[in-house]
Amino acid sequence: HQLQRPKLLMSLTVTSVRLTGTKYGCGGGGCGACTVMVSRYQPATKTIIHYSANACLLPLCQLHGAAVTTVEGIGSTKTRIHPVQERIAKAHGSQCGFCTPGMVMSMYALLRNKPHPTMEDITQALAGNLCRCTGYRPIVDGCRTFCQEANCCQANGAGDCCLNGEGSTDESEHLFDKEEFLPLDPTQELIFPPELILMAETGNPETLTFCGERMRWVSPASLEELVQLKASNPKAPLVMGNTNIGPDIKFKGVLHPLIISPTRVMELFEVTQTPQGVWVGAGCSLSEVRSLLQKLVPQFPEEKTELFRALIQQLGNLGSQQIRNVASLGGNIMSAYPNSDLNPVLAAGNCKLSVISTGGRREVPLNPDFFVSFGKTILKPEEIVVSVFVPFSRKGEFVRAFRQAPRKESSFATVTTAMRVFFSEGSRVVRDVSIYYGGMGPTTVSATKTCAALVTRPWDDETLSRAYDVLLDELVLPPSAPGGKVEFRRSLTLSFLFKFNLEVLQKLREMVGLQFLSVQDPVGRPIMHRSAISQATGEAVYCDDIPRTDGELFLVLVTSSRAHAKITGLDVSEALRLPGVVDVITAKDIPGKKVRTMFGYHEELLAESEVSCIGQMICAVVADTRAHAKRGAAAVKISYEDLPDPVFTIEEATEKSSFFEPRRVIRRGNVTEAFETVDQLYEGEIRMGGQEHFYMETQSMLVVPVGEETEFKVYVSTQWPTSTQTLDIPSNRVTCHVKRMGGAFGGKVTKTAVLASITSVAAWKTNRAVRCVLERGEDMLITGGRHPILAKYKVGFMNDGRIVAADIEYYTNAGNTVDESVLVEKILLHMDNAYNIPNLQGRAAACRTNLPSNTAFRGFGVPQSIMVVENMVNDVAVVLGRPADQIREINMYKGPSVTHYKFEFSPENMLRCWEECKVKADYSARRRAVDQFNQQNRWKKRGMSIIPIKYGIAFAESFLNQAAALVHIYKDGSVLVTHGGTEMGQGIHTKMQQVASRELRIPPSKIYISETSTNTVPNTCPSAASFGTDANGMAVKNACQTLYQRLEPVRQKDPKGSWESWVNAAFFEKISLSATGFYRGPDLYMDWDKMEGQPYAYFTFGACCCEVELDCLTGDYRTVRTDIVVDIGRSVNPSVDIGQIEGAFMQGLGLYTLEELKFSPSGLLYTRGPSQYKIPAVCDVPLRFNVYLLSDSHNPHAIYSSKGIGEPVLFLGSSVFFAIKDAVAAARAESGLVGPFSLDSPATPERACLACASLFTQKIPASKPGSYKPWALNI
Repeated sequence: HQLQRPKLLMSLTVTSVRLTGTKYGCGGGGCGACTVMVSRYQPATKTIIHYSANACLLPLCQLHGAAVTTVEGIGSTKTRIHPVQERIAKAHGSQCGFCTPGMVMSMYALLRNKPHPTMEDITQALAGNLCRCTGYRPIVDGCRTFCQEANCCQANGAGDCCLNGEGSTDESEHLFDKEEFLPLDPTQELIFPPELILMAETGNPETLTFCGERMRWVSPASLEELVQLKASNPKAPLVMGNTNIGPDIKFKGVLHPLIISPTRVMELFEVTQTPQGVWVGAGCSLSEVRSLLQKLVPQFPEEKTELFRALIQQLGNLGSQQIRNVASLGGNIMSAYPNSDLNPVLAAGNCKLSVISTGGRREVPLNPDFFVSFGKTILKPEEIVVSVFVPFSRKGEFVRAFRQAPRKESSFATVTTAMRVFFSEGSRVVRDVSIYYGGMGPTTVSATKTCAALVTRPWDDETLSRAYDVLLDELVLPPSAPGGKVEFRRSLTLSFLFKFNLEVLQKLREMVGLQFLSVQDPVGRPIMHRSAISQATGEAVYCDDIPRTDGELFLVLVTSSRAHAKITGLDVSEALRLPGVVDVITAKDIPGKKVRTMFGYHEELLAESEVSCIGQMICAVVADTRAHAKRGAAAVKISYEDLPDPVFTIEEATEKSSFFEPRRVIRRGNVTEAFETVDQLYEGEIRMGGQEHFYMETQSMLVVPVGEETEFKVYVSTQWPTSTQTLDIPSNRVTCHVKRMGGAFGGKVTKTAVLASITSVAAWKTNRAVRCVLERGEDMLITGGRHPILAKYKVGFMNDGRIVAADIEYYTNAGNTVDESVLVEKILLHMDNAYNIPNLQGRAAACRTNLPSNTAFRGFGVPQSIMVVENMVNDVAVVLGRPADQIREINMYKGPSVTHYKFEFSPENMLRCWEECKVKADYSARRRAVDQFNQQNRWKKRGMSIIPIKYGIAFAESFLNQAAALVHIYKDGSVLVTHGGTEMGQGIHTKMQQVASRELRIPPSKIYISETSTNTVPNTCPSAASFGTDANGMAVKNACQTLYQRLEPVRQKDPKGSWESWVNAAFFEKISLSATGFYRGPDLYMDWDKMEGQPYAYFTFGACCCEVELDCLTGDYRTVRTDIVVDIGRSVNPSVDIGQIEGAFMQGLGLYTLEELKFSPSGLLYTRGPSQYKIPAVCDVPLRFNVYLLSDSHNPHAIYSSKGIGEPVLFLGSSVFFAIKDAVAAARAESGLVGPFSLDSPATPERACLACASLFTQKIPASKPGSYKPWALNI
């Protein structure tokens, strides 16, 4: 087998076996889209084990003797679908569907091991699977139906829940009926292949060797052979789970000529108990170690299992289920990562290793000398770890582990620690203590001096306060340390010691707290997403699932490594010499225009003479395979001459007046005069970070030349098919086909058009089909995201809480090209939110910087705009010492109202949402309970907030508010609908099917929607601005009405006939059965000179109340409860709309509390994948999550009285931010700090912890800005 690098299971399933159900989302085991189930036979116990794993990291060479089950193997629509597939689909758990096969397989593997799982098993099984659309609730709901525990309230929806300590009732039956589900029958699962059992039983194990172009893979069969191999090849790595070496090879380009895989050496998997503890084989997977320890704990008295329990706790949070199933104990220890979760626990617990080499066996203690430097230990290169000894704890001994990570699960720790203390019998005197930290230097570090300050002294406040000071001096991080967050990390070391102290004091005393849905009268029934079943079985076809054609090439981009430089040379000769490389596409190859023009600015498709950001595209390599194209791209040599003074931050841009025009201003009343008359003035500012789209399917496209008359077929994952008809080829020769997207959120409009142009040039030049699918890291680097902002405001208000005047300046970081930075207009149009401020002035500018250009992202400026306004209102409340919700109410629009751009509207439904939200959330009683909780707890604080929204729907550029449709009725009575909207998970095709069904009065089963294509509906507008259903729904309705009227004479002749008979009769009477539909949307406009206009068709309103609990020592928080009330008129499909609401809320929760983009001082994006960039996971869903749709609401401006719902609710995620800010204020009050304080977004644990200003945070000396080069820029 030819190995470029160890071939991974993922590439086999997709290319050789044509099983495309398994999806490639990140390539690093971070997203779970590629989850499959691996089954192996264990001859020793004659049992079969099943476990989930990430196909993108599983080396094929390692699967000898294993059976692999992919999503296709468990069920399909052609045979029968599996209950897991059915339940996730029917519970509305699949929107764009790209994550669904992985979700299905994680759940399937759990059910194979445990047909009656608990809720805890389910949330743990899904912790490593990311979803960007649903907000997870419906996925968990579907899986929850497998719970058989009569006593689990979450399974049967009764009363208070045992899992979250909060009352939780499950009324989601409104959205699906669990009685109609197929039962789970474990006897019907696929059997393990008998020939593999036979092979394992009879097999005389022999060494396996696989050779490739640049690499050899050897799997020895015995320990002796392994020792010999390692002795003669000391540099060769041992690979068990490939979770460490794999990403290094893939992302860092590390090459290992030889890899040794000891998975079949039995001695590495043995477990032996001794009176002192247990020896665990170094080859055991982390999951096996955890379940072994869980089995041992109940067999021994509590005092003997302190270390076991600390390990179980850390193993529960380390990686994901899929990673723990393959990663080995020995591998984890020997990688010696600085922030390893296990090494501090093993070292603090006095564990030791048994190692072997040609020189024999020896035992090595895990002590401070063991970890030498980054990734290096004291062991010699030829030594192999055979097993790990985990001792029993003694009476009077306590072991605790703590970790703080950017996200609670599946996330590398920021700081992790383990602490062990041993007391003399019956006393408080410390006999022995060990404290180890991860994340505080290049290795796991021991706080030896701190331990020395504790030994032989009594455990009391005096000893500990001395220990804090010693620890502060002992663990120092330079201000520019890799990973940044220096003050936070140092503060955590103290907080963790304090937490340990609290638990020890508790022990010494002994020795000496999901879901409620209400759905309105069904105008639209909660019909399942029309592709949900195909998505759950893996049959749904995405762009990269289209079969390879003969001679197809793969394109890989070469991007700039400098932020601001002249290109002095481009040498592609070496790349062209590499095997498989066919051509390199540069700007010279582009026929016709080499730039595209947007809003009066030119943007080069490929940079020719100058680059303006790291990640700008310079050229592209096409080769016969992805691997060859990647090697070719790495071989392209580009020389640069740096240009002076790159601009990265908003401050640098404003200083140099580096802006994209036009800058916009809007005002009503006279702010300056009003400021003279008010009781109080306050000035503040807030920063808000950007956000990566993180659609599960990266940018993907395939361009196929037809072969004559420059005709092309383009298959692309885009929101705007028309925009791919470029390159000076007449649009009638280029048909763009969009079946579906695996998520988009605004990120597949302008950027996709550029990528498709480059891919088309390659196809045109080589006259072969060319496919381009970006790796997750490339996608994050090249495509930009939401605009970060810096805003400054000055507000004048009266003592009774009325805001009389406000002046707000917004600056967005647009990046290196103009792209969609016109969003500064939408920022100003929404700056009033729900408030009637008589004197209001807003100014907004898009800053031109040397970062990758930012683009449209769900909400398009509104989440940034309103965040600033709400923060300002909050500050007013704090200054006046009044509850924020009162100040909000006093200033809301009431009665017939006019916005600051002179648009008349009625705020009645907005006020109804607000009032209903307060009632449903039981706001006043819970607010009192929160205040009481805060008086009784020093280190835990609760916070609450309630936030309104008024969101304008439709495009302010009037020409974009149009849509067309084409409907065919065939002779057999089946109907084919096409329209200009694209399906990205938002359910537009499902809703269009419902529209056609209603208008033609036939069941939805007779209606099919195949794809969106430019040869059926031309000149489409992008599916964006929450306007897709409004516009296309009207066009489909128009076409269907035309057809229905044409059939009228036929119906009159035969009133009792069937639909089929009418259609057939119409054909024989020569009546056309095909019609186009068109919708000419509202004439919207905005006159910026007069500062007035009607830029929106109508408003969608909502309100959201959130409660959080904050750990003031670490900044960790949990959303205890969320109640959302939204006015969406009369929903066309409540289940789809509730899915949009929950998904948008969770995306907002990510934006305001979790997701952080980090750039290096030279402008390179550090966070290029799910291991560095954390989007919300299952663990972030509020413990109680209630969504209510406002009843009796009508909207005359849209189809069937519905309202656009894609974007508005995203902003409501900010109520979690303001609840955290409320909790932080309570913590600050304990330290005597009152009054307004600044908290930037996202409110990560780091920011929340530092803002709490606890006594530990205050001990950390602040680094002087300018005295060092920070690890990351503050963008």
